[in-house]
Amino acid sequence: MHQAEQAGAIVTDLPHEAFWGGYSAHFLDPDGHLWEIVWNPAWDNE
Repeated sequence: MHQAEQAGAIVTDLPHEAFWGGYSAHFLDPDGHLWEIVWNPAWDNE
């Protein structure tokens, strides 16, 4: 999220724990597109 902000994005939803057991956050890029960033510790990182 910090990188997105540094690139001109507007954070619309700070990172938080999600109901499905991971984490979620949202931001608007400089063109106005909404992005969702998610992470779940149960996902395989390979």
